[in-house]
Amino acid sequence: MLAKTTRVNFLFDFYQMLLTAKQRSYMSLYYLDDYSLGEIADEYDVSRQAVYDNIRRTEAMLEEYESKLLLFEKFQKRAKMIDQLREAAGEKPADISTLLSIVDSLEKLE
Repeated sequence: MLAKTTRVNFLFDFYQMLLTAKQRSYMSLYYLDDYSLGEIADEYDVSRQAVYDNIRRTEAMLEEYESKLLLFEKFQKRAKMIDQLREAAGEKPADISTLLSIVDSLEKLE
């Protein structure tokens, strides 16, 4: 469950500007502010089911955006390469060919 929440939070960060104001609000309240479905329903004077449906549809939209744009996947790859670069740079003596190889891989990431 925590892994799903973390993934949705990242996807929301990357793609929130592609959502409607209502979708952004529901997602923000549910995932960032930890509101329950009932609390969001009370706030917007709608049913819990309406909030649930909206959040599930929005999650599906975020996943669809990710499948096409791959911003989160590229972010994860970049972070992994940066960690590798730090590790390789910290070795004494640093292997320049390893460092250059990682830099080349970073440059190839779109």
